[in-house]
Amino acid sequence: MSRYKTLAAAALVAMIAAGVARAEGTDPVIAKVGDQEIRQSELDLAITSLDPQLQRMPDEQKRAAALSAVIDVKLLLKDAEKEGLQNDEAFKQRVAFLTERELHNAFFKKHVVDAVTSEEVKARYDKEVAAIPPQEEVKARHILVKTEDEAKDVIKELDAGKNFADLAKAKSTDPNKEEGGDLGYFTKGRMVPEFETAAFALEKGAYTKTPVKTQFGFHVILIEDKRPQAPPTLEQVEPQVRQLVMRDKYLELLNSAKESTAVEISDPALKKAYDEAGKPQETK
Repeated sequence: MSRYKTLAAAALVAMIAAGVARAEGTDPVIAKVGDQEIRQSELDLAITSLDPQLQRMPDEQKRAAALSAVIDVKLLLKDAEKEGLQNDEAFKQRVAFLTERELHNAFFKKHVVDAVTSEEVKARYDKEVAAIPPQEEVKARHILVKTEDEAKDVIKELDAGKNFADLAKAKSTDPNKEEGGDLGYFTKGRMVPEFETAAFALEKGAYTKTPVKTQFGFHVILIEDKRPQAPPTLEQVEPQVRQLVMRDKYLELLNSAKESTAVEISDPALKKAYDEAGKPQETK
C-alpha cells in the first residue's frame, strides 16, 4: 500500500468529517460584520483551518480564535474586492484549485465515508483477526531479590510449601510486592530476555527451580496460567478498522479512474518519485 496514499486517505477522512456543514435550519447567525453574516457552519470550517498549535487549545478559546480570524477576513473583504484582487490570475488559479479539491472531498465523502457499511467493517475485522499470528500469553508472579543466595532461599521455602504471594510480600524488592508479585498476563517481547525465556519455559502452576538473573537482580518466577492471546474486540478497534475500509474504497476509486484517464508527468525525476511512492507495500 502506498504510504502517501494511505496517509492521504486518513487525512481526508478526518478533514471531511470535521468540515461537514450543519443541516439546514440548524445554522444560526453568530456574528455580523457590517451587513455580512457569520454563521455557525462558517465558524466550524474556520476551526478546522486553525494552526495545529491552536487546535490544542480548550474549545472556547479555539472558537474565539476561529471567530477572530473570520471577522478579520470579513473586515478586509470589501477592500480587497474594490482593488480587484479577485481578478488576479494567481488568485483565480488558487480558487480553481480549492474548488477542485473541495469537489474531490465531496465525492470522497459520498462514495467513501458515507458508503462504508457495518457489514464491511465486520468483514474487514474478521480478515484482520484471522491474519494475526497466534500468540501465547502467560500470567506470572515473581519475587525479586538482590542476591542469588536469597533467591535460592526463597525457592527452598516454596519447596517446603510456602505461599508464593505471601513470600513476595515479605521478601521481594519489586514495587509490586504488595500485589504478591503479580505481573498479570503478558506475551513474548514484553519482558527482558532472560526473564521471558524462563517464564515461557515453565508449565502452568510451576515455578523456577533455579534463580533467574537479569539486570534488575535475581528472580523466582511462578506461572499461574497459560492461554492463547485473545484478539481485541470489534468495539475496541472499530475506528481503526473503519479507516482501513475507507482507505481501500478510496484506492479502488483512484485505480478505477486511472484505468480510464492517463496520468502524464513531464519531469523525469518527479515521475520517478511519484512512481516509487505509488508502489504497493506489504499489508496484512
